[in-house]
Amino acid sequence: MGTPHINAEKGDFSNVVLIAGDPLRTKWIAENYLHDVKQVNSVRGALGYTGLTKNNIKISVMSSGMGQPSIGIYSYELYTHYDVDIIIRIGTCGVYQKQIDLFDVLVATAASTDSNWAAQYKLNGVYSANADFDLAASAVEVYRKNNVPVYAGNVLSADIFYDDDPDTWKSWAKMGVLGVEMESYALYCNAARLGKRALCVLTATDHFVKKGQSATTEQRSYGLARMIEGAIEVAEKYTK
Repeated sequence: MGTPHINAEKGDFSNVVLIAGDPLRTKWIAENYLHDVKQVNSVRGALGYTGLTKNNIKISVMSSGMGQPSIGIYSYELYTHYDVDIIIRIGTCGVYQKQIDLFDVLVATAASTDSNWAAQYKLNGVYSANADFDLAASAVEVYRKNNVPVYAGNVLSADIFYDDDPDTWKSWAKMGVLGVEMESYALYCNAARLGKRALCVLTATDHFVKKGQSATTEQRSYGLARMIEGAIEVAEKYTK
């Protein structure tokens, strides 16, 4: 029996799922990095696949769409209905720090936000959303081993893509935030609330400091190989 947003059956997913926002990226990963692949979801075009890595380890990959409400739905249903233990988001981001170059990898050890997501928990304060430490440490180790430039730290999960104030990012940059994306905070909150584990790794595809540096549409869908290969290597360590 599926959920309102996933038509997979019990057992169709690995206990570790890679989530990408773009369904085309999800399909590309399944076709290029997995074998014996089964498509397990097609609802609303949020394509999901389960298959074996080159080391014959079962993992799943699924698309979540854009924004915290969207990944909030899919991560919640995967955690609660499909016995998923770990979700690793593989996404793209804009960069706030000058030392980071286009296509470098960011490991989001924590996520700040301009969202009201955590209000649902009725906490007497501001919740700090964090990645699972072991997953983050494993990811940094993997990327360094493979000589991939990697930065670990805080990212901003924004609700707004086209900000009316073009300088909003500068306040976050002054606080050491590495860059901006749109999903990690909600994912980390869901994992914490449900007693699960999560990590977000990102490829830098836009630069706020080095104006004019930006990846092409095609590169955003298919040009993230170093990040994806590292995330798969991390995922393989935690599958059951």
